[in-house]
Formats: sequence, C-alpha cells, structure tokens
Amino acid sequence: MSTIGIGLIGTGFMGKCHALAYGAAKAVFGDIPTPRLELLCETPADKAATMAEQFGFARSTDDWHVLINDPAVDIVCVTTPNKLHAEIAIAALAAGKHVHCEKPMALTLDEAEAMARAAEAAKGKTIVGYNYIRNPAFQHARRLIAEGAIGRVIHFRGFVDEDYQADPDLPWTWRATKAEAGLGALGDLGCHMISMAVELMGPIRSVIGDIRTVHAMRPSPDDGTHKPVENEDIASAIVEFANGVQGLFSTSRSAWGRKNRMAVEVHGAQGMICFDQERMNELQLYQNSGDKAMQGFRTIMTGPVHEPYGHFVPASGHQLGFNDLKTIEAAAFLRAIAGGAEAYPSFQQALQFERVIHAIATSDGQRVML
Repeated sequence: MSTIGIGLIGTGFMGKCHALAYGAAKAVFGDIPTPRLELLCETPADKAATMAEQFGFARSTDDWHVLINDPAVDIVCVTTPNKLHAEIAIAALAAGKHVHCEKPMALTLDEAEAMARAAEAAKGKTIVGYNYIRNPAFQHARRLIAEGAIGRVIHFRGFVDEDYQADPDLPWTWRATKAEAGLGALGDLGCHMISMAVELMGPIRSVIGDIRTVHAMRPSPDDGTHKPVENEDIASAIVEFANGVQGLFSTSRSAWGRKNRMAVEVHGAQGMICFDQERMNELQLYQNSGDKAMQGFRTIMTGPVHEPYGHFVPASGHQLGFNDLKTIEAAAFLRAIAGGAEAYPSFQQALQFERVIHAIATSDGQRVML
C-alpha cells in the first residue's frame, strides 16, 4: 500500500489539526504510506470548497454520506461535534473504511459500545484521538516507571484543567447540553487524563466520583434570557487501578488561569515523576538515592534521544507542539493500516476510557466497579 486516501469530516479546531497531521506525516516519518488529502466534508458547500483549498484537499462535499462511500477515501477522519461521532463512524465502518475519530467517542456509553461492536465486525481499523499520550516526554515517563526508576508505584494523581468556561457571563453554547455534547468537563478534558492514567498505571477497576455544575445558567446568545447548563463543570474521583494502587483524579473547565493543564504525578517508593502538558517538553524526576544534600527534582528536557522527537527536529530544546502530537498519532495509524497491526487506542480500547468517565459521572459518591 503506497498511498492512503484521507477523507475529513469537520473543519474546526480538530479538523484543521487532522489536516495538518496527515499533510505532514510522510515528510516527518518517511517510512509510512503517503496520505492523499482526497475529500473534505463541511456545510454549507461553499465553505467546504473554501476549506478544502485551504487544507490542501483535492475535492469537497457537503454530504458526509458521499464522503464515506467515495472509493478514493480509505480513512475517514471524524472531527465533527460529539453528537455525530457514532452515526458517522458506524456508517464508515460499514462502508469498509478505516476510522480516525476524535474523543470522546460518543454522547453516551451505549453509543460508544455500539461503535466498538461495529469495529469488531468490520474489516477497517479504528483509532481514537488521544494524542497527548504520544508526547515523547510522557512516553519517557512511562518507560522510567516501567524500568523501576522510582521503585514500586504507590500512588497516582492526575489533574486536567482549563478556563474556557470559567466566566459565568460567557454565552450558552451547544457544549452545555447533553443532547449535543454529552458529558461536560469529563468528555471534553477528563477522558484525556484517563487515557494518560491507564497508559502509566494500567486499567482502572473502580471509581468513586463526584460532579458539580458551578455555573447552572448561562446567557443566551440570541435573546438575552438565560438557559440551563445540563452537564458538569467540575468532576473529581478516587480511582483504584487493577494493580491495587489508588489514584486521585480531578478535572475542571472553570479553572481560571489554566489553559491546558494536564498534570500527572506518579509517586513511587523511591521517587516521583511529574509531568504537565503546559510544559510539554519537560519531565520532572525525583529519585531518593545518593547524597541527601544533593537530592531534588531534576528537569529532563526532551530531545532526539526521546523518540520520535528527532523525526521533527535534530536538536534538544527546540520543542514540539500540540499539532506534532497529532502527526505522531496519524503516522501510527497509517503504519498500523499498512502493516496489518491494531492501532492504539482502537474503539474497543478507548471504550474503556469512556466507561471510566461515565462511571465517574453516575457514581454519586458510591463505588462503581468497572
């Protein structure tokens, strides 16, 4: 397979991210099939044509059914609002396509489970957009933990916060409704931390969660009235991993000053590892060894020794960015398709993250076994 045709549905923040990623993947990695930016879908039709030209796609359409049935399209990228994920992804799999879907998988757990079942029965491969786990610094943390750099792991803490809903006077949008967005902070942000926690610690087997909506009403952008917010602004949980280790989890979309805080602490019997996506090219490591007078956290700056950083730039300190992580993810999907391997996380694997966030949303202070 020398080339793979890409179809993109949706041209917002993540749509552009996918276009950049598939457009750059071959130049960055080389050892993958060449992506062809084949067909873009957006509404209305004139916007689709404009965005196709901007993003570098050969053609455009305003009908996603046309895109998933186009013989030149091999991978369908689903970057639409959450409510459309399940319908499009299931239809694309039925049409024999590979599917690259953004998180969360769907509005509800039932929909996510239906997507996973469809993937099991389909010939196409699937992947869900958890690109933060692709960060070379984060992957170095995973390796250090696995190699015993901090000894036996005894505790996990994860925080993911942004302030895009912190202002109580911010106008009401579709993100405030369960019918359009599904979960709130958990679906938007928290699922990323669950993917990171599982990557470092293994599966989660139980949660005790609590959710809060701190701005219950927001002004309507249409008529000045106020409309209710139906999903959570803040969620917290005590989690237990399958290995018996306890963890703490918290997410907020109303945390003033936080722009993309994804902070992880893994405590070990002989040290600690800390990572924060807002400083995504750095890793903090503390090891309780050697001269006590010289002990302290040290900063590891990512560079070419931390794969695949060197594919982007040959020198340390020049730093990768958010879109580079999606390029790594896109390349991994292309490589999996070409080689016949399963991509990670597939729909079946990402369903486990969905189960965790929905368990947190429904536990109401009671332990929920997963």
